Amino acid sequence: MTELKNELIRHSAADLAAKLASREVTAVEVTQAHLDRIADVDGQVNAFLHVNSEEALAVAAEVDAARAAGGAAAGELHALAGVPIAVKDLIVTIGQPTTAGSKILEGWHSPYDATVVKKLRAAKMPILGKTNLDEFAMGSSTEHSAYGPTRNPWDLDRIPGGSGGGSAAAVAAFEAPLALGTDTGGSIRQPGAVTGTVGVKPTYGAVSRYGAIAMASSLDQIGPVSRTVLDSALLQEVIGGHDPFDSTSLTDPFNDLVAAARVGNVAGMKIGIVKELHGEGYQAGVENRFNESLQLLKDAGAEIVEVSCPNLKYALGAYYLIMPSEVSSNLAKFDGVRFGMRVLPKDGPMTIERVMGATRAAGFGDEVKRRIILGTYALSAGYYDAYYGSAQKVRTLIQRDFDAAFARADVLISPTAPTTAFKLGEKLDDPLAMYLNDVATIPANLAGIPGLSLPGGLADEDGLPVGIQLLAPARQDARLYRVGAVLESMLEEKWGGPMLAQAPELKSASTTAGGSN
Repeated sequence: MTELKNELIRHSAADLAAKLASREVTAVEVTQAHLDRIADVDGQVNAFLHVNSEEALAVAAEVDAARAAGGAAAGELHALAGVPIAVKDLIVTIGQPTTAGSKILEGWHSPYDATVVKKLRAAKMPILGKTNLDEFAMGSSTEHSAYGPTRNPWDLDRIPGGSGGGSAAAVAAFEAPLALGTDTGGSIRQPGAVTGTVGVKPTYGAVSRYGAIAMASSLDQIGPVSRTVLDSALLQEVIGGHDPFDSTSLTDPFNDLVAAARVGNVAGMKIGIVKELHGEGYQAGVENRFNESLQLLKDAGAEIVEVSCPNLKYALGAYYLIMPSEVSSNLAKFDGVRFGMRVLPKDGPMTIERVMGATRAAGFGDEVKRRIILGTYALSAGYYDAYYGSAQKVRTLIQRDFDAAFARADVLISPTAPTTAFKLGEKLDDPLAMYLNDVATIPANLAGIPGLSLPGGLADEDGLPVGIQLLAPARQDARLYRVGAVLESMLEEKWGGPMLAQAPELKSASTTAGGSN
């Protein structure tokens, strides 16, 4: 039985779906195997903030009963029915707490499900639990969670990326075959890069944001976290589509993403190297793996061209004005009055303003406070045009740069992150150094285009995963899956199998680095 569980947790979601459909294994067996894995190793990783065992097993049992009954009941099941999934704790769920990684929402239960969660439930995908994140998704290392840092399964002394390090670490540690994340400036793709997983930021509006606690509304996007490109395509098809509850949701249908991931051919496609997104400032091992990926695509018949997006050098500065400005607006609702934590002042008059101040002082962490103050300043009457207004103009210039680049190339390529995973605590005292980690991922959010990160191999210096990022025009997510699947296949052949097969095995832990609750 132990051998079966160890085998089940290492299958891709697509393989699990096939085994479930053929009744080679049951959904209860698959779900229990992942729950057992969480119990064994999450004390070390701290990927989960809440584990949803009872409900997950109940959903799995429903799937097994439908398949056993056969006929219409079995025929109506979604292809991923019975495949478990984890959900970032920024996405609201009925029946489970949603904390956003913050003390201010500790123990809070949403009265409704996010649209993506409704779609997971409709597909009968057992939800294993809620994953850790930087508080309100503000960070690049998952060290800013009020519930302790998540650790990288490749090296427990290193960060798993952020803000969605919990989802990426859960998938990398074989605690879940799939997870949902949110990406505001790289929070799905950068964790994917440093944990050896696949992370996708869909086109802005392709997946409903209804029920994702807003950080920066014009930048946030829910997307898949997985171990293969095909698995991400399967999951995006589950969660994607128009949602009348989200005013930014796109109404036009997308091409078949799963079919694109199965094309297996990039011959004749033009792949653009973004001049500004590699080279100086990038770790040598990251550059080496990037250059090898370019050669593999060339060998597969793609034409490699260099493109320039000159305004990308301003992307980081523009982002760190637009994002905190929207943060300061979106987090105004956390006032200690309507929901969540409430702290009363110790003395003096009991006014709403003083309750609000006491609650926010106790409930928000340093990084959240830093971004609220920065955003409030940028939006103030005397500085709005000089800062926020100028940043929005830069955003338009970046969008035009991408339009020009995509006139010359079908897909753009760059490293996902400039370095491999750094050590826990290494950059906590230097916020600017931490922000630079997102230099390659932020432009896609500013432009609203889709991006995909896949494992590109291991860096020479430290043996840690390197991510390769693909970017496509808005609404052309299928191109990412087509190119990504081909590159993934060639890289696996070069490296002798999936990247995570080379990760060190986590031991079942009795000692913990902060655990699930």
